[in-house]
Parts: sequence; C-alpha cells; structure tokens
Amino acid sequence: MKEKVAVIGAGIGGMATAIQLTVNGYDVSVFEKNDQPGGKMGQIFYGPYRFDTGPSVFTMPELVDRLFIRAGVNPSDYYHYSKLDQSCRYFYEDGTCIDAYSDEEKFTREVEEKTDEPPENIRTFLDKSQSIYDVTADLFMFNSIHDPQALLTKNNLKALLHFGRIDAFKTMHQANRKYFQSDKLVQLFDRYATYNGSDPYRIPATFNIISHLEHNMGVYYPDGGIYAIANAMYRLMQDLGVTIYLNHPVRGLITEGKNIRGVVTGSGEASFDYVVSNMDVNLFYEHLLPDHWKLKKLRKPEKSSSALIFCWGMDGTNPGLKLHNILFSNDYQGEFESLFRHKKIHPDPTVYIYISSRAVEGDAPRGKENWYVMVNAPENTGQDWEEMRREARRNIVDKINRVLETDIQKKIEVEQVYDPPAIEQHTWSYHGSLYGNSSNGMFAAFNRHSNFSRKYKNLYFTGGSVHPGGGIPLCLAGAGIVAEKISKNEH
Repeated sequence: MKEKVAVIGAGIGGMATAIQLTVNGYDVSVFEKNDQPGGKMGQIFYGPYRFDTGPSVFTMPELVDRLFIRAGVNPSDYYHYSKLDQSCRYFYEDGTCIDAYSDEEKFTREVEEKTDEPPENIRTFLDKSQSIYDVTADLFMFNSIHDPQALLTKNNLKALLHFGRIDAFKTMHQANRKYFQSDKLVQLFDRYATYNGSDPYRIPATFNIISHLEHNMGVYYPDGGIYAIANAMYRLMQDLGVTIYLNHPVRGLITEGKNIRGVVTGSGEASFDYVVSNMDVNLFYEHLLPDHWKLKKLRKPEKSSSALIFCWGMDGTNPGLKLHNILFSNDYQGEFESLFRHKKIHPDPTVYIYISSRAVEGDAPRGKENWYVMVNAPENTGQDWEEMRREARRNIVDKINRVLETDIQKKIEVEQVYDPPAIEQHTWSYHGSLYGNSSNGMFAAFNRHSNFSRKYKNLYFTGGSVHPGGGIPLCLAGAGIVAEKISKNEH
C-alpha cells in the first residue's frame, strides 16, 4: 500500500512537492483554501481585463520543466515560454531611460551610451555574480542548511572553503558601489534586494546572485502570462492522479507523540503518513499547531516588505512602456528607511508597472492595457492604511505623469487595490510580508524556518516563508528538498 501524504496549500511549493512525491510512488492529497491553485501566483479578472497577481518575472524555467520531465511527459504539452529580448525598461527622474537587454553586449552598449559606464565594469560584476552563484547554489539553495548531515558532503565542504568569495561581509549596496561609477547602475542592481523583500543597504552582497539569474541566465515569459505556470502544474497534478481539494482549508492536525497522524478539514478527519505544509509558517503555528514559544521565536526576525498594488484597466496605450518597467525613486536609501524603520511608504516610491497585455493577447481589449502597478510597502503592523493608500496613490499618479509626461488619471477605467492587510487576508501571509523574513543581515538565511520539524518526525515545510525563501526558483528548490527528504525517509 502506498504511503499517504497530505500537502497543505496549493502554492507553487506545495504543487511541486505533490508532483515529485506522486512520481516517487506516494499517494498525495492537496488541500487548498482558495478556489484556484497557485497561492501568491494567482490571477484575477475585472471586466475585460486579466491580471497576474503574484510574481511577474520568470527565471530558471528549467526547474519547472524538470517537474514534467520527471513525470515522464513533455513540458511543452502543458505550457510554452520564450526568452525575453529585454527584461525591463528603467526610468530615472532626470529623463534617462535604460533598456536591460538580455544580450550582454547590447546591454553594455546601452548602459555606456546612457551613463558612460565602462562595459568592462558590467562584465566584471556579472562574472562575480555568477561566481557567487556557483559557490552558493548547491549549498544554500538546493540543500537543507538546517541539517548538519546534509551540509557535510564533499561538495558542500568544498563550497564552504570558498566562503570568502561570496561577499557575505559587505552589503549589496557597498559591493555595487565598488563595481560601478554611475549612481544609476548602482541603483539598477541594488533593486534586486527587493526580489526577496529586503533592503539593499543591509542585505549581504551574496544576494547579487539574483543579478546572475536575470542578466546571465535570462528572463522568460510563458504564453498566456505567469499564471500559465500554476495552471500547467495543476493540470500535471490532475493527470498524475493527485487528489486535489479546492475551497478546502485544513483546520487542524491530529498529533500522536512525535508524529502527525492526520488533518482535520470541514469534511472531517483523514489519516496520513506525512504532512507537508505550504502555509506561511507563522500562521501554521498559530492556527494548525499552536505553539506560543515557536511563534515568539519565528516573529522575532525582521519581516520582509509587502506591497501596495493597483490593478488598472487603461483606456489607451503608452508606447514608451514595455512588459516590465521601473520608475526609480530619486531617494532610494530614504525609500528603504521608510519601509523598514518607519513602516511607511516613501513619498517618492519606486514604481513597478507590469503590462501583461504587451505579451498576452486578450489580457486587455484592443487599444487598451492592463497595468499592474506596484510599490514596495511595509509589513502590516496596524498602520492607517486608508490614508496611506490615498497618499501613495496620489504620489504614484504624480510620478508616472511626471516621468512619462502623460496624464493617466483620465485613462483609468477599472481599478482594484491590494494593500498589505488585503494581501495578508487573501494569501495568508503574516503581516502581508511577501517573503516571510527579510534577508537584512549576514545570518538572516539561518533565521528562516527549516524544511522539517524537529519535534514531529513526519512534518515538513515548503513555500516562501521557509528555507530557502520566496519567488518561483526558491520555492521550487524548497519543494525538491522536502520531496527528497521524504523519499529517502530522512529527517
């Protein structure tokens, strides 16, 4: 008889874990509280407009492909994607506009023309980013750093010998200041700290590996938008025979000594040999396995940033914008001080505009666009969000009008707003923090919850709030760690 596994949550990490364990011969059931899979990788429709609601940048597609290949199917039978010629268009207050081309030579020429930055500086920086990735990926990304036995392998010990090469003793901003003479280039590469909700002035420069993923390995885009990834994984689960319960939240766990014996849902109790939580780990220990001491420990580290999001259906198009766009703050350090120290949105925020209709026909009516407009926001600690939303919206509109030399207010015909309290409610993210803990500090990675429980022998964790972190690649890496541990019966 197959051993039974319950996966709590159909986010990317939960679905990837379910797929791998099913392929490995387990009987897997997935319980999802929402009416669609994907977790933070969701989609919404407002009138004739469709919006992706979570991640919008797709890197390391091979990690998704690997799930399908392991299942013995062709990934292209489920979804298609292509590499973008340009990952982002960057706008600065002085009128400078930089296109981040995927071709390195074209990108370095663009930057030299716009900022006088010598091309060799960019090449040196990206080479360094790759070298950091080469040293750290297997050790920190695809491995359980909380398991001494897993760390003490020949390859990992070799990687530890090169610890001095990973720039752990300086911040991202300090490192970038040394590589680039242009403040614009420093800001461009500093922004990758926000990919895990952190502060470039405090996060270790080790996280410059994110620049490697985007600039050396490339940014991709799926046909149909980012949600096509979640939909493809969901279809694969169905084809593999995974039992999936949507609109079916888990309400409790059945414990017996050092084991979890089952889950409690609205339909009653069900027994399982293993339980994998894809929930935010803070809310898991608050609602499913109450543990005051554990919660106190989990909530001590600084949380990641959240977001304030405006989904705008726009009447008309703006030819100056691309699929991904960044309008930079003119006070970048002040923006992060506001976020993490004062828990406010800076009056001059960096504005991200993602227009999926540039790549997906049908996401907006002909001659119109769907703007997903996001600024970094602090975690929800009980601020006056109604006033903060109103002020931020005014500042965002003013900034877009000023930088793009337009007047967008009269073009907005559909609007939906998501602030940190709404994100907390819809995604069950503690305080609305998108990535759990921030990575602001040299040892922040070790403050993340492990992929397994030290108290219960058959309880495991995946998703953005635990090791190795949030975002598509890291959630898939975490799922791989959990699936391997269960399949090897390791704890």
